[in-house]
Amino acid sequence: MKYNNIPHTDLKVSKICLGTMTWGNQNNKKEAFDQLDYAVDKGVNFIDTAELYPVPAEAKTSGTTSTIIGHWLKQNKNREKLVIATKIAGPGEYTKHIRTGGFSPESIEDAINKSLKRLQTDYIDLYQLHWPERSANFFGIRDYKHDYKEKWNDNFNEILHSLDRFIKEGKIRHIGISNEKAWGSMRYIEESNKCNLPRIVTIQNAYSLLNRPFEGDLAEISIREGLGLLAYSPLGFGVLTGKYLNGNAANNSRLKLFPRFSRYSSPEATSATQEYLKIALDNNLSLTQMSLAFVNQQSFVTSNIIGATNLKQLEENISSINITLNDEILDKINDVHSRIPNPSP
Repeated sequence: MKYNNIPHTDLKVSKICLGTMTWGNQNNKKEAFDQLDYAVDKGVNFIDTAELYPVPAEAKTSGTTSTIIGHWLKQNKNREKLVIATKIAGPGEYTKHIRTGGFSPESIEDAINKSLKRLQTDYIDLYQLHWPERSANFFGIRDYKHDYKEKWNDNFNEILHSLDRFIKEGKIRHIGISNEKAWGSMRYIEESNKCNLPRIVTIQNAYSLLNRPFEGDLAEISIREGLGLLAYSPLGFGVLTGKYLNGNAANNSRLKLFPRFSRYSSPEATSATQEYLKIALDNNLSLTQMSLAFVNQQSFVTSNIIGATNLKQLEENISSINITLNDEILDKINDVHSRIPNPSP
């Protein structure tokens, strides 16, 4: 395994992070335990979850993933060897069963205390805001269109003050953001610099061969400001395994179970995936290996969040850390990207 330091911290995390959002829905407790055992045995020390997991977010399953992780941590007694990241859910239709207060001080307190209880731990290494409270073009929305009727007020300072309280209490160690844009990222950094408040150290956004908008303004912020990308959906909900092209997707695959997650299934995404598959096969790689290796070797990526529904998938995903794509392969990838840019924003 390879490791990186999370910027501005002493936390050393595996370049492969174990994602968990299928646990409690597509995966049961035993399967989740098997994945945890295998990943840790292979050197993975970084586990990412969220209070709303598993996905899709539903009242009947909310928090189940974290509860499963908590039972595993209690059984294995290895908490101090691991870096645990979780998130507070942002506001919206799909999370009103959790709470409706957004990132108010009361909501943050409620979320942190419940996550600590579910995870059966005294502290969270990395605490993240799952998505912005304000209207913005995240979750597959290509372009920003301002909502002039929006009632959101700038509360970056208040949020950082709330999180600072729990850092000082020892309940969380560091903070990050997720599904955030360039403007929001710099506002958090500006507030922390100006007011001597905790600094955001990571940003968890989608990044893959089919989704590279991060390489715009956010990549520069990541490098210049030390804001490490935790890349999620590096396989585009499984599309970049090729299984939906060849008809080998299992009945419990994500897009068969949840067809509303169609972000990676446009005609343009399918065309790009077909071209990426040819590049991979021409170089004796699986599309999975090439897709993950591409993400792994980006300089702004601190860790690549992989997810799996079985151990065979998990083995292939983790082994991608040993693959380096040469310049010829990268040139061919970038040629496809130039002709079919970001079909799944």
